[in-house]
Amino acid sequence: MADMQVISEAPINMHQLKKELEMIRNRDNELNFRANKTEEYLNQTITHKNADELFSKISKLGIPRLKEQHIHKIIDIAPVNVSELKVVLQGYTITINSESMKKIVDTINEFLEKK
Repeated sequence: MADMQVISEAPINMHQLKKELEMIRNRDNELNFRANKTEEYLNQTITHKNADELFSKISKLGIPRLKEQHIHKIIDIAPVNVSELKVVLQGYTITINSESMKKIVDTINEFLEKK
């Protein structure tokens, strides 16, 4: 096997991953076994279509210490109340006040209601 080297890393959400798999399918005409299984899982779990719009809305809230990777995880899970958002963020060493959490949840609920 060729010696591979990672050039860069960037977090993505499930919606972006689905787009990448579609691009690979168009380029190669088919996906390998693992990519097919991943695509099946994504088709079953993705609930919203335009995650890029939601990402920009949450980013524009200007919440301190909330990084890109956190926003992508929030989009993937789409918590509908503050307690669910707390559970999502427990895996990270980040503290966000309840007022900011309420803003995030309100933004997600507003976005999901529109769709």
